[in-house]
Formats: sequence, structure tokens, C-alpha cells
Amino acid sequence: MSGNIRLLNDTLAQAKSEDRAALIAYLPAGFPTVDGGIEAIKAVLDGGADIVEVGLPHSDPVLDGPVIQTADDIALRGGVRIADVMRTVREAHTATGKPVLVMTYWNPIDRYGVERFTAELAEAGGAGCILPDLPVQESATWREHAGRHGLATVFVVAPSSRDARLAEITAAGSGFVYAASLMGVTGTRESVGTQAQDLVRRTRATAAGRAGLPVCVGLGVSNAEQAAEVAGFADGVIVGSAFVKRLLDAGDREAGVEAVRALAGELAEGVRKR
Repeated sequence: MSGNIRLLNDTLAQAKSEDRAALIAYLPAGFPTVDGGIEAIKAVLDGGADIVEVGLPHSDPVLDGPVIQTADDIALRGGVRIADVMRTVREAHTATGKPVLVMTYWNPIDRYGVERFTAELAEAGGAGCILPDLPVQESATWREHAGRHGLATVFVVAPSSRDARLAEITAAGSGFVYAASLMGVTGTRESVGTQAQDLVRRTRATAAGRAGLPVCVGLGVSNAEQAAEVAGFADGVIVGSAFVKRLLDAGDREAGVEAVRALAGELAEGVRKR
């Protein structure tokens, strides 16, 4: 099952051929329970998401906002383990045939063992990993093992990233580049959109030699209108907190699953209206 990076690449290329952005959803494993999380992730993929990121809950998610922190806390109190994350990846990919990545901080992988983690993720059908706190300069060991198992290594860039760092990341990364920005927190919606658009432009410029490594943007998108706006300049639109909030606000598991399925459908329409 080590060829799932190809599935990720093909999925992004297919969206581009349809003149739209890909819809990438994020949900943490083990939330609200392991089984409930698997059901929600399947619903998001069935509802219209092209790709899903499965979060590995962490006790100190420094890059995540309060909504995802709340979900991580619920998952951790429920006893979620890396084995549950792998099971979530396997069942979501097997049920839908779509690319599934894991988003995690470096510490859990380091403790678990890089070779063990990459081998198990590939065996589960995973397409790769997003590693927001792994510096590209310290990523050689990870990339060696990921490459051996056919896994993508997705690095995160921010508006503060200098062009030299963007060049390093596009040279070392695979699958896509995760361009992170925050809408409604770091400034007005208009200025943040401009900032994210400029980040995509600069990242693409450094990626020119990589045959256009796709650039996907996560910046607080929560509805179809915002998805369409970001899809106008990015290769993919990443949505996390809005899905998690739907699950948190739902009265029960069934209502939560239907809520995230519906949101995926709305956002999937949005990315097609770029």
C-alpha cells in the first residue's frame, strides 16, 4: 500500500484538471470517540471532501485554536492511542478510496519510533504526514523513512516565512505545501486574504522547478463563500475547525455525522465556484 502518495498527487491533479481547488478536511482521531471519529471522517469524505487529514491528538497543540484543542482534550481523556489513529486512517481509506494523511507534532512520532510510525502508516493506506513543528533542516531522517514507504512529507509555511525558507521547503517537501494563515484574527478578512494570496504566489514561485508542487491554504474557512474565495488563488482549501465545531455543537453522534456531511457538501460546491 506504499503508493498512496501517488493517490494524493493524482487527486490534486484531478481537481486541477477540473479547474477547481481540492477540498481538504481535518478531524482529529478519537473525537468524539474512536468509532465516532471514524464515522465522521467517512461522512466528510462521502459528503464531498477530496482528501482528509486525521489529527493525532496532542496534549500541547501549540498551533491549534481553542476548538481543536477542546476536541483533542476529549480524545485524550477518552484514551486515544496511535494505534487508534492508524485504525482511523485504515478504515477511512478502505471505505472511500480517498487519500488520508495524518497531521501530528513531531514529539509523538519521535517517541513512537520513526521507522515504526512510517511503516504502520503506509500499511494502513496513509498517503503521508503533515508535520507543522518539524524544521525542514532537521527532517532528513523522517524524509528518508517516509520516502522508503511511499509517504508524502507536507511542510507548513506562514506569511512570515522568508523566500529562502520557502525554497527549502518546496525542495524537500512532497504532496503539497500547507500555507497557514488566520482569517479574522491577524487582521481584517480582506487583508488576511491578500496576505494568504501573496504567500501562495511566493511559494509557487519557489516551487516552479518542482513542476508546480500544489499549495493548499488553511485560514479559518468555515463556509462555501470563503471556500470559493480561497479556491480562487490556491490549489486546495483546508478546513478543520468548522468541521470540529459542527461535531462539538451536535446534540448526538448521528446529528454530528450528518452535520459534517452537509458542511462537506456545501464547501465542495464552494471550491467549484472559484
